[in-house]
Amino acid sequence: MLRARPRARRSRYSVSYRLTRSVPAALVAALLLVVIVAATLTYKRFDDFITATTGHHINPIGEVVQAVEPAQGTIAYKLKHGQQVNILLLGMGGYENDAPYLTDSIMAVTIDPTSNRVMLASIPRDLTVPMNLQNPSSRIWTQKINAAYEVPYTNIICCVASQYTGRTGGGYAAEHEVGKVTGITFDKYIAVDFVAFRDMVNALGGVDVCLSSALDDNSYPNYSNGYMPIHFKAGCQHLNGEQALEIARSRHAIQPQQASDFGRAQRQQDIMQAIKKKATTVNGFAKAPQLLDALQKNINTDMSLSDMKAIYDWGKNLPDASIIRVALTANSDAAPGNLLDFGNCGLGPYVSQLCADDPSFNMIHKYLASVLIDPKTLAEKAPVQFVNGSTNFGGLDSLVTTMFDPTGLQLADPVGHPASAQTLILDYSGGQFPLTTKYLQNFFGGTVVAATPTNPAPASGQQTYGLVVVLGHDFALRFLGE
Repeated sequence: MLRARPRARRSRYSVSYRLTRSVPAALVAALLLVVIVAATLTYKRFDDFITATTGHHINPIGEVVQAVEPAQGTIAYKLKHGQQVNILLLGMGGYENDAPYLTDSIMAVTIDPTSNRVMLASIPRDLTVPMNLQNPSSRIWTQKINAAYEVPYTNIICCVASQYTGRTGGGYAAEHEVGKVTGITFDKYIAVDFVAFRDMVNALGGVDVCLSSALDDNSYPNYSNGYMPIHFKAGCQHLNGEQALEIARSRHAIQPQQASDFGRAQRQQDIMQAIKKKATTVNGFAKAPQLLDALQKNINTDMSLSDMKAIYDWGKNLPDASIIRVALTANSDAAPGNLLDFGNCGLGPYVSQLCADDPSFNMIHKYLASVLIDPKTLAEKAPVQFVNGSTNFGGLDSLVTTMFDPTGLQLADPVGHPASAQTLILDYSGGQFPLTTKYLQNFFGGTVVAATPTNPAPASGQQTYGLVVVLGHDFALRFLGE
C-alpha cells in the first residue's frame, strides 16, 4: 500500500564491512591513454600492454580492416551509424585492500552519437540487489551490487555460472547485475584499481582540480586498517596521485555538499575530466611509457584497440556541456535523493544498504532511458513545473524535480497540489510546446489538459504558464512499483 515517505536519514549504526570507501573509476583516461601511446611506443611494447589488459594480442590486419569498415555490432560500427554505445566503468580497491575486487565505484556511460552527448550515471555501491549469477539461474544471492565483480575471483558463493568465470568473468557479472538495475545492455566494461588511478595521475605530473567548497574528512581510511584526517581548500589546486585519490574516495566530509552522493560523483567526474585534459596535451603524449607502466597491471577490460580508438576519435573534442551527469541516490540530510531509499532490502536491519523504491527497477529503467532528451525538445525551452497531487506520497514533487534537474528541462520549484487520482499535464501555452508535452506524457502518462490561469484552479505557488505536471496517485504507485 502506498504510504507517506518521510525524509530518509542515514543510519548512525556502525557497520564493519570489508572495503569502506568508494573508488574512482578512471573512465575517460582508461579509454584515452592506451590510444595515445600507440603512436609513441614500439609495436612490441604496445602489444604487451594490450595483451595484459584485454587478454589478446594485437591483430594488425584485423585492426586495419576495422578502421576502414568496422564490423556490424562493434563500437566503431555503432558510432559510425548513429547507434548508442554503453560502457560499464568500475573502480576497485586492488591489492592494497583486503577486498581487492569490490567495485565501489560503478558508472554507466551511454554515448549517443546522434545528439553528440554522453550520459554518466553513477550507481551507489550500497544498492542491494537479488543477484542471479549461479547455476541454476533461479538461485538468488542478495548482496550489495559492488560484490558482483568479485564473484569469479573469490569463493564468496558457489556454483558460479560459466559465463561469469575466468579473466573477464567479473566484468560480465557486473554488466549483468548493473544492467538488471539500469535497464542498459553494455557493450564493454573497464575496471581500474586504486594503484592504476594513483600512478596514472603521478605519471601525468599531477592534475588541476577545482573544488566548489572546502573538503574536510576526519574518517578517511589509511593503509593500516585505520583512519586519518584529510583537508582540501576550496578553489583550484594541483593534486598528485594520492591527493586525487583522497578527493575521489572521501565519503565522510564535514561539508554537507561534499558528503552527498552528488558531491562525490561531481568530484570524481571533475578529476576524470582533468586527467583527460592533461593526457591529451603535448606533455601527456611525452609521458606515454610511464602511463603504460601505470596501467598495465591494474586495468581489466574486454575492449579491443579499435574500440578504444573509435571512442577516442568520437569524443576527443566533446565539450563538458555535452556530458549529462546523473546519479541514483537516496534522500539524506545533506542532499535530496531520487529513486533510492535507506532501509532493509535483504541484508538485515543493522547493515547499511540502499533499496530501490521500485523493487522491479522499472522506474530506474524508464528514467535512465529518458535522460538524453531530444535536443529539439529542449530547444522549445518550455517552462515546466512538477506538483504533487498524491497526498499519500509526501515529497514526490521534489524527488521528480531532482531527477530531471540535470536533463536540461527548464524547471520551476516544485509545490504541493490538491489530491488527484490521475496524472495530468496542464498546458497553459495553448500548444506552444508540443515536443515537450509529448515527452512528458510519454514518461508520466496521464491526460493533457488545456488550462487557463483560473481553470482548473491553481495550487498555491503553482505557475500558470508553460506546462505543469500534476503527479497523481497513479504515478506514485508506478514510482514505487505497486
